[in-house]
Parts: sequence; C-alpha cells; structure tokens
Amino acid sequence: MGYAIVRARFSGARAPVLQLMVERADGAAVTVDDCATVSRAVSAALDATDPIEGPYNLEVSSPGIERPLTRPGDYARFAGHEAKIEIEAPVEGRRRFRGRLIGYADPLVRIDIPGRGALEVPFAAIRAARLVASPPPPRAGGAERRRGRPSC
Repeated sequence: MGYAIVRARFSGARAPVLQLMVERADGAAVTVDDCATVSRAVSAALDATDPIEGPYNLEVSSPGIERPLTRPGDYARFAGHEAKIEIEAPVEGRRRFRGRLIGYADPLVRIDIPGRGALEVPFAAIRAARLVASPPPPRAGGAERRRGRPSC
C-alpha cells in the first residue's frame, strides 16, 4: 500500500481503541486521504479475520511533529533532531533525558545531553522516545531573519 506503521496501540477498557500511526513509504506528509485509505484497508482486514473480541474504534493518524521513535532506524533517520528518551533503568540517577540525537549504531542509540555530553543507551532499554518540536535550524550562510520594520 505504500505505508509503514510507526506505532500500533490498543487501549481502553470501556471504549477500546486500536490506534495506528502511519507514515508514507515515500517520505511525503501523511494526508487525511492517506489515513482514510489505511483505515478502510485495515478495517476490511480486521473484519475478515476478527482478531479483536467485542466492539472497538479504529483510529489512523500521522505521527505528527512530536512523533514517537519506535524502530532503530528512526534514531539514524532523525539524527540532529531534539528528542526525549525514557529508559528502563536509571543512568546517573535519571530515567528521562532530553537532547540532540546523534544516531544509532547497533545496538546503541546515541544522544547528546546538554551539560553531560554523549549518552549511549541500548535500544532494548528504551521505554519510550519521541521527537521534540523545536525551532528550525539557522539558515545556511549565517543569514538571520530580521524582526520589525524592513529597512530601506
């Protein structure tokens, strides 16, 4: 179909929801039409195999700006971006870290933590991770946007 599942999550006891986050295989932004296409295809497959007992809602969405990092390749793909990582066992008394992703070298995720430096975490030890919405990097060549009135 041209889509990859970023995350699948089933939650809710009273009103169960199967949530799928998808991305396009070509890297383009996911549109509402893409979500509808995936929803129809997944719904038909689930109806045919009926793997979930009882009623539930199916939600299909894009990962969004603060997308979860769920696969080893995500850490290489988004190297240079700011991220939050939560790990299973504490390192230096902490389980949560925020910094700039350096990348992935099997089996380690590397992240640059301000004031600490590079931290290497085994991929298997990561409980949750996501990108952090941050301002775009500075323009090439040092050009900066001016605020206020334009000069003549």
